[in-house]
Amino acid sequence: MHRESNVIFYEFILVAVAAASAGALIWFSVSDSGNIWAIWAAGCLCTAALLGFILIVADPNRVRAHNTDKMLTLASQMLEVVSQGLNFETAQKVCELLLPATSGVAVAITDTTHILGYAGVSEDGANPSGKEIRTQATKETVKDGQTRLMMSAQEIGFSSEVREIKGAIIVPLKVSNEVKGTLKFYYSHPRYINDTQRSIAEGFGEILSTQMAVAELEEQKKMATTMELRILQTQINPHFLFNTLNTIAAFIRIDPDKARVLLRDFATFYRKTLEDSGDLIELRKEVDQTKRYFSFELARFGEESLELVVDVPEELENLLIPSFLIQPIVENSVRHGRRAGEKLTITVSARAKGDDLIITVKDDGVGMTEEQRQNIMHAKSTSGLGIAVKNINERVRGYFGPESTMTYGGEAGVGTTVELYLKDGVGKEYC
Repeated sequence: MHRESNVIFYEFILVAVAAASAGALIWFSVSDSGNIWAIWAAGCLCTAALLGFILIVADPNRVRAHNTDKMLTLASQMLEVVSQGLNFETAQKVCELLLPATSGVAVAITDTTHILGYAGVSEDGANPSGKEIRTQATKETVKDGQTRLMMSAQEIGFSSEVREIKGAIIVPLKVSNEVKGTLKFYYSHPRYINDTQRSIAEGFGEILSTQMAVAELEEQKKMATTMELRILQTQINPHFLFNTLNTIAAFIRIDPDKARVLLRDFATFYRKTLEDSGDLIELRKEVDQTKRYFSFELARFGEESLELVVDVPEELENLLIPSFLIQPIVENSVRHGRRAGEKLTITVSARAKGDDLIITVKDDGVGMTEEQRQNIMHAKSTSGLGIAVKNINERVRGYFGPESTMTYGGEAGVGTTVELYLKDGVGKEYC
């Protein structure tokens, strides 16, 4: 940065000297008092200043640095566009970004069958995005994964009547050595196709391929997390099942009406558990499912042993969150937080903090030591609470970004607090 500032300073000085000496040269040339030596000196000084300016501007290192900075900026913009994958919208934006960086007249991106994006001149004046791939050269690149340089419209696969496109570079886009599409640069004349243009095309092709691979890995991770959720949903705790059925059986004898309500809620609970596997559900539905679960534990242990307090403002009830988020945490409090002979109170609350949503599950139970807290947050278990905490944490981050968190806190003998921080959970237009 310091060197660049010095260069700019020298450029300014040389321009100023050239302008001043040029003015002096003109003055001495038209002035009656001018002499040949003054004119000669002003001319030499002006020429020297101009030559110095040209040498600085044309410095190869500076030109390379400028071009490198330009390409890095373009690559950064392109990565931001395709961070969520390559589709019709993002491909079109990438084509529009790349066109000014080439000597070409058009840029296109395809998948293996269709044109995803197109910027620049076209043979019929219309943007061909969305249409099937037409040229044989593109189809061959999809088939064999080889970069192609074509020096005529006929080589590309256009008719001889096409006048604006006379050459092309086609680069395959690969993920795990499998061709997923192509990046194409079109030129008005084959003389514009050189090693520099090929390097640019292949470089941006590599960037696009890498970003496509990253997006595919993210999708696979999301699918794996969804599969873990399905495992949790079908992993009915046999103790909870038997205890609930025994409780219902007991109420059949002493309170048949209560038994009917519990049986109906029990059926609804497990149907919702298995059905609510959609990406997101309303916060109120997740709270209702939690209350439904808690009603069985309340029937089993009695109101003198358990209490659930829900504090969710009405304006937050329709916000969308991942399903199966709160109930497993409440269930863990019931299973591990109760003290013998004492009442356990569990509070579920939600609040907005700017555009962020904070959901808290807090109990006044036995609490936990720091070692227990670490074991929960970094559990290696593939079932029960271990997979539940891991799954909740990953889904929170997956839907709301890496800044979103799930934290366990508390103190032995005091209670446990679990906080879910959902970045932009209110700001995003989910509701």
